[in-house]
Amino acid sequence: MVLDSGHQSCSRGMSSTSVRGSAAKPKRTSPQSNGLSSPATNPSCPRTTVNRTRTLVVEPPASRRLSGCSLYMSTCSWMRRSESTCTINSSGSPRGRLRSSGSLPSISRATTANRTLKKSSCLLVALRPTNVEQEKDKFFLSNYTHNPQFQYEEPVPVTVLEKYSEASDQFLVQALRILNAVISKYGNYENFESITGGKLLSKSQIWSCCRRYMQKEGCSGEVVVQLTEDLLSQAVMTTENSRPTLTINLLAARQYWLEGVLRHEIGVCKWSHPSTHYLRGVNDAKQPWHGSEGRKQFGLKPANPTEEGLASLHSVLFRKHPYLWRGALLYYTVSRAATCSFSELFQDLQQFVENPAVRWEYCVRAKRGQRDTAQPGKRSENENQLLAEHRYCSSSYLYGDPQLGTNHCVILVFPGCFSKDQVYLDGIIRILRHRRSIDFRLLTSLGKVSFEDAEGLQRFAELDNACLPHFMQDMERYHQQLNHIMETNQFSDEELQMLLPE
Repeated sequence: MVLDSGHQSCSRGMSSTSVRGSAAKPKRTSPQSNGLSSPATNPSCPRTTVNRTRTLVVEPPASRRLSGCSLYMSTCSWMRRSESTCTINSSGSPRGRLRSSGSLPSISRATTANRTLKKSSCLLVALRPTNVEQEKDKFFLSNYTHNPQFQYEEPVPVTVLEKYSEASDQFLVQALRILNAVISKYGNYENFESITGGKLLSKSQIWSCCRRYMQKEGCSGEVVVQLTEDLLSQAVMTTENSRPTLTINLLAARQYWLEGVLRHEIGVCKWSHPSTHYLRGVNDAKQPWHGSEGRKQFGLKPANPTEEGLASLHSVLFRKHPYLWRGALLYYTVSRAATCSFSELFQDLQQFVENPAVRWEYCVRAKRGQRDTAQPGKRSENENQLLAEHRYCSSSYLYGDPQLGTNHCVILVFPGCFSKDQVYLDGIIRILRHRRSIDFRLLTSLGKVSFEDAEGLQRFAELDNACLPHFMQDMERYHQQLNHIMETNQFSDEELQMLLPE
C-alpha cells in the first residue's frame, strides 16, 4: 500500500476545540458499541454476523484528537449533493460504530430499535433504477442483446433530465487518445487496473488507510466511513444524520488507488468527494455567497465543471502513470450513448473494457433516467406545456405510460443519455488549460466556486482559518504533478489553447 507516512497535519488554522467534546462521555470499562460488547475483547461473547455494509467512525482518543472544524457543532445544512455526493442504491442496513485504537478495531452490530437512519432523496437516488438487478440478469441471459426496461421509484425532475439530455463531443478526440494510450501500453483495461491499481484491499486495510488519511488532513472523527458493494462509482460523499459520510465501493478499493479516491472526496473539498469535495464544502460554508441566494447575489457561475475537474485531478495527482482513464471513458460512453441503444453501447465498449460487469455499470450510468433503453427518444411537440404543468414527473409518465389518471397527453421523451458524467473530463481540461493562472490555494479556500470567479471574490472572502489539503503545502511539487499529468495524457498547451481560446 502506497501511503504518505510523513507529516500528519493539514494546513488549517482552525480552533483546537474538539468536534465532539470528550468530557461529556461517560468512562467505559470495556469496549462497547451501541450496548454490545466487542467479540474481540470478550471471549465469552458469541460471534455475530456483520452486515455487508459496515461503518467506521474514525475517532482518535481524546488525548490525541486533532483540531476539528466548528461547523460540525451544528446541523450540516450547508452540504449540497452532486454527482459524487449521493449514496446510490444504499441498502439502509444498520451499521456497527467503532472507535479507533492502537490496533484494528473490532466490529459490533448496531441495534435498530432506538435508531432511525435519516436519509434524504437526491438526484442519483431518483435516477437509480429499482429493477437494475432483474434487468441485469435478463441482459446477461440474452447474451447481451436485451435492452433493459428500467423502472424508477422516485419522481424524476424533468428539468434535470432535459439539462443532461444532450452529449458533447468537444473533447471526444482527447478522450479517445487517452483510452487508446492506455490500451496501447497495457493491452486492456484489466491489465491497467491490476498493474497501476494494485490488489484489492480488505475491509480492515481500507479502514486503516482512511484513518491515516483523515489524521493527515486533520479531520479525524468528522467523517463516517462505510463500505458497500452497491455503488456505481468508486466512492461517494453524502450527509447522514447531520454527519458527513463517505461510502467506498469495496470492488474498486485498490492498493495504489485508494488514497487518490480519498484525495478526490476529502482533500479537494467538494462535498461530493471527501478530499476535494469535503474541504471545499467546509470553506464554502464560511463565505458570504454560501447558499443559493448568496450565489445569485454575487452572480456566481456553477461550481461545475471546476469542482469535479479539480477532484478528478487530485485523484491521480501522485501516481507514477496518472492516466485520466476514468474521466475519458465516462466522456466517451456518454457520447456514444446518445446515439446507441443499451446493447449497442455495451458491445462498443468492449474495445476498451473486456469485463462484462464493468461495462454494464458504465452503460447503466450513461442510460440513467431512461426507461426504454432500446433507442434514443424523440422530443414531443408539446414540450413547453409539459414542462410548465409537470415540473416533476414519475419515470412512467416521462416515458409513455398512459395510466396516469386524467392526464392523457403526448409524452416527453429525452434522448438516450444522461450526460452529467462528461463533467469530469470537461473540468480536467479546463483547469489544465488555465493551470498557470489559477491560484489553487485561493480556489480551495473560497469554497465551491468556479476558477473563473475566484479572483473577483477574493476581496469579499473570509480566508481566516481556511481548510487546505496537506498536498497543497508544497505548491511547487503540486504544479510539477499537474505538468506530469499533462505529459502522460499527451496534452500540450498549444492544443488546449486551440480548444479553449481566451
